[in-house]
Amino acid sequence: MGLTSEMFFAGLVIAALVASVLALWLWPRVARASVPSWLGRIGLLVAVQVTVLGVLLVAVNNSFGFYSSWQDLLGAPVGKQVMDTSDAKGGRPSGIKVGGVVQAGLKGGREQAGEVESVHFQGLASGLSSDGFVYLPPQYFQKAHQDERFPVVVALTGYPGVASNLITGLKIPRTVSDDIAAKKIRPVIYVMVRPTVVPGRDTNCTDVPGGPQALTFFNQDLPYAVASRFRTTEGPGSWAAVGDSTGGYCALKFAMTNPARYGVAAGLSADYGAAQDSQTGDLYAGNAQYKREQDLNWRMAHMPPAPVSLLVSSSKKGEGNYKQTLQLAADAKWPTKVTKLIRDEGGHNFKTWRAEYPDVIRWIDQQLPPTPSAASGANSPSGQPHS
Repeated sequence: MGLTSEMFFAGLVIAALVASVLALWLWPRVARASVPSWLGRIGLLVAVQVTVLGVLLVAVNNSFGFYSSWQDLLGAPVGKQVMDTSDAKGGRPSGIKVGGVVQAGLKGGREQAGEVESVHFQGLASGLSSDGFVYLPPQYFQKAHQDERFPVVVALTGYPGVASNLITGLKIPRTVSDDIAAKKIRPVIYVMVRPTVVPGRDTNCTDVPGGPQALTFFNQDLPYAVASRFRTTEGPGSWAAVGDSTGGYCALKFAMTNPARYGVAAGLSADYGAAQDSQTGDLYAGNAQYKREQDLNWRMAHMPPAPVSLLVSSSKKGEGNYKQTLQLAADAKWPTKVTKLIRDEGGHNFKTWRAEYPDVIRWIDQQLPPTPSAASGANSPSGQPHS
């Protein structure tokens, strides 16, 4: 029974109710001054507290998506995955497997509102893997646009997070679909993933010396896999990235380290550096210079500026990154452009990010380069994109 399944949560609720009723019914019977009675009362209290606490913890996890499975919670390695990673031409590996269609609250069929598909990525260069979702706009399925290619935005959750939060909590596909229908933004593909590509470890999208190559996964493997399967634009800087918290740090990092791919990035309540702790392990192998280069504030101030457009958000009250956000913007030098989205008050939570995402989605559309014509977009790695 899955950690996030409705049946498991319902079972916990029933167990908590049963434990509470039993405690009320049995309490008079164990209200005696004897060791067995004391033990009985302790046992009843423990049963009620454990079951009620279980309900609360699972409810919080289901709302915020900290862990998606028991394996994820326990930090166990994922099992062996059998995948078809060949594209449609020449049997070359693509590193992606597309699953079924996911309900995302879109208004209409796929030719009116688009479609969300579940996907699994297997990194060909990094060896890492991740599950996620891809939103395809309605034009992707319309005959009049069958030869067109579309810009891509990679959206990331925080850590640990689950990719489904981007659908259920932040409602990205619904917002994008509505904006496309209202002609507020152009048709665009959204790839929704989480930054966790190593179970139980917060790599902060870092290529760890002698360890997981998480940045390689997002800078090389994921773009190659998406472009090999879907009709994507592939011009310089034609992709964007956006994320919250750790996902925001990763999004900004993609653009600052790989501007040839990611010309636009937005970090909502982003971290600007990765503090090493029990969740991260040793990310830098004792290399002080490498550690500095992973700090986005240091990178902005000391390394050659990249030709990218960045958006950073914070709040004067309720966020811990306010000063670093202002400093990063102040240190930006052309051709790097930084836009600040500052709220008077706002916490590090879904409520704040839900309020920010509609504006950020439209800002990303404004910053992405013009979409090339269908005739000029014939540079997919596979030559046979998904249709």
